[in-house]
Order: sequence, then C-alpha cells, then structure tokens
Amino acid sequence: MKIQNRQQFLVVLTIAAFALLVGVNFILEPLGGWWSARQVQLKELRTKVTEGGQLIKREAGIRSRWAEMQANALPANTSLAEQKFLTAVDGWSRGSGVEVTSLMPQWKNESTNYLTLACRVETTGNLDTLSRFLYDLEKGPMALRLDSLELSARDKEGQQMTLSTEINGLALVTQEKK
Repeated sequence: MKIQNRQQFLVVLTIAAFALLVGVNFILEPLGGWWSARQVQLKELRTKVTEGGQLIKREAGIRSRWAEMQANALPANTSLAEQKFLTAVDGWSRGSGVEVTSLMPQWKNESTNYLTLACRVETTGNLDTLSRFLYDLEKGPMALRLDSLELSARDKEGQQMTLSTEINGLALVTQEKK
C-alpha cells in the first residue's frame, strides 16, 4: 500500500470512527432514552385509561354512594349538627341500656370543605349493653368514625364497666355556586 493511499485510508477511517462516536453518543443514546421514556409514558397512560374505564363503569354506584354520604353527613350548622349527634347518642344509650356519664364535643375546622365534630363519650354498663351501644353506633347511617375506645372494669367481677370512646362526625360544607 502506498503512503498516499494509506493516508487517505487513515483519514477515511478516522472520519468514520468520529462519525460513529458522534452517532452513538449524540444520536442513538438520546433516541434510546427518549424511546424508553416514551414507553414508560405509554404504559402509564394505558393504566390511566384502564382505571378511567373502570371508574366510568362504576359511575352509578360511586354517585349513589356519594349522595348517600352527603345525605348522612351532619349539617353544616354546628348547633344543628351537635343536636343531631346528641340525639343519636341518646337514642343509642336508651336502646342499649347504657348510661352516658360524660359528653365532650369539640369542633375542628381543618378544611374549607368540611368540619369535624370530635366528641369524647363515656358510658357505663355491662359488657352486653356496651357492645350493643357500639353496634348501634357503627350500624347507623350517620357519617361517624369511631377513632378510639377504652374499656375498663368498675368492680372486681367485671360486671360494671366503663367505655370511653372518641367519635368523629363529618359535616360537609356546601359551596355556593356563583
């Protein structure tokens, strides 16, 4: 091979190596990263479309559940809500046979969309009446959540017991449409 042919060959080989380096580092790798990111995005979109389709299929059930929740929430008026809650506690205590010894309601305003009525209720009775009280509380349609309870015996045989509960009620604030 002549020197001039060798030089031309080395120049062409250098240009080809440089073009390959540029092609791999500045074209193929970014395209590969873009393609991978696109595949991830497509997978996320397919998942969202599937979830959206499932929500559409369950729309009637979700809307009826939401309407039920709105209907059973406490009124936004705090005095009416407390009255409704206290009436319910009175009904549960009469129905179960427990004696309410203490009620301590307190309002919490954590959002513009809802209010929470946190109430500490202490009752006394035997195990049957206290369990019936809890059953009536949980069974009712009112938007309440039993957060904690503490059960303690008042006598040595455990026949008279005290039940302390933390009950939270939900009051939805309706937004006026403009």
